[in-house]
Amino acid sequence: MSVRWLAVLWILWMALAAGCAVGPDYQRPATQVPPRFTATVLPDALVGGDPNDNRTQRFVDAAATVAWWSAFGSAEIDALVERALQQSPTIAAAQAALRQAQELTAAQRGAYFPVVSAGYTPMRSRVPQSSASPLSSGASLYTLHTAQVSVGYLFDVFGANRRAAESLEAQEQAQAWQLQAARLTLAANVVNATLQEAALRDQLVATVRLVGISQRLLEMMKTQQRLGEISGASVLAQEALLRQAEATLPALRKQIALERDLLALLVGTVPADLPAPALALDALRLPDVPTGLPGQLVEQRPDVRVAEAQLRAANAEVGVATANMLPQISLTANYGASAEALRNLFSAGSLLWGVGANVAQPLFDGGALLHRKRASEAQLEQALAQYRSTVLTAFQNVADALEAVRYDAEQRLAASRQESAAQSSLHMATRQLELGDVSRLVLLNSESSYLQATLMRIQVQASQFADVCAVYQSLGGSWNVAQTANR
Repeated sequence: MSVRWLAVLWILWMALAAGCAVGPDYQRPATQVPPRFTATVLPDALVGGDPNDNRTQRFVDAAATVAWWSAFGSAEIDALVERALQQSPTIAAAQAALRQAQELTAAQRGAYFPVVSAGYTPMRSRVPQSSASPLSSGASLYTLHTAQVSVGYLFDVFGANRRAAESLEAQEQAQAWQLQAARLTLAANVVNATLQEAALRDQLVATVRLVGISQRLLEMMKTQQRLGEISGASVLAQEALLRQAEATLPALRKQIALERDLLALLVGTVPADLPAPALALDALRLPDVPTGLPGQLVEQRPDVRVAEAQLRAANAEVGVATANMLPQISLTANYGASAEALRNLFSAGSLLWGVGANVAQPLFDGGALLHRKRASEAQLEQALAQYRSTVLTAFQNVADALEAVRYDAEQRLAASRQESAAQSSLHMATRQLELGDVSRLVLLNSESSYLQATLMRIQVQASQFADVCAVYQSLGGSWNVAQTANR
């Protein structure tokens, strides 16, 4: 009998090996790759600073490095980003989610193997004297000790377990890319917060100087009013300008404090433990801008890879739903012993065993399995549409960032020229004042115009750095993500 059952087991095993996983096999959707990200050809070089400075910013047909934030040439930015990546709770949560997905995948792979269990059951029983006793002694009150090993195996003939494992593997990959997306977003947020804080502090310094100049102008105009040289309306107009400038100071200090608190959150600490800032915009390097490779964007962007992994998982779920509608073949076996006395449990006459097979085909369930299959097919269509939308959004993000950098350079050049002209005017007014050709009032007005131009240049400069950061982020950060996605 045992030989016959072994033959049956071998036949079922061969059927499993020859069986195929039902449902569609995953294939990546075709993506139309444009020759470039932007509608127009980007220039090779962008003038990005002082018109008297020959340094230029360039679009480079190259990939971003792993630590792309180091392109700004700031040790403080490097330290903050590295600290954030090491101790941010956001990264820790993403890493835990990845470990959870890995364990769920490993648990599903356990369905490939038989389930083996061992048990021992002591039981005290009594049967009515009018009923036949299960014992040869005929006793109605007895104790029975049973110990056995049971084996159960569900043959994955139609690939339900394999498709389920495939779905979980895809979800595991999605979590790996979610971790990469969290790292990329965190690094970009740290860089942007640091740049914004530096820009606000530069604006605060310029605004404090501007308030001082406006105050001196007001005092001089009041003197001229007392001498009858100007009207009271001019004095009131200058006082309004002074109060307007003063009103911007608390707002700037508030923004600086809030940016510092945000930066502390990003690096995973409390505001009181974050060192005092030391970064200045003028100390930063204006990096060249990588344009990336359009054909590799779908391989690089974490959100695109997440959408693709979700598409693959949905594709596998169709196979699971299809397999659940087909026959389920299982095998069970047990081997053990049962005796009234524990000392006789493993004697020759107490042995027991059993082998059984089961084939079950759902016949009627009110259409539940059919509707679940249709639901999985609809989910697959949804995942496909979301994937295509994510790809289109990725190309749009890159194009937006590259175009922004392109016109930021023009805007900064214009702002730098305006600042340079205001500075030249200030130098001339200073020289004329020394020669007695103009009044102190003219000099103060020239200095005020120069500080206004400086404020404009600082804002444009900050925007330019932020848009360069956006290019790196839209390209997906480092272009060797495959080596770091699962770390």
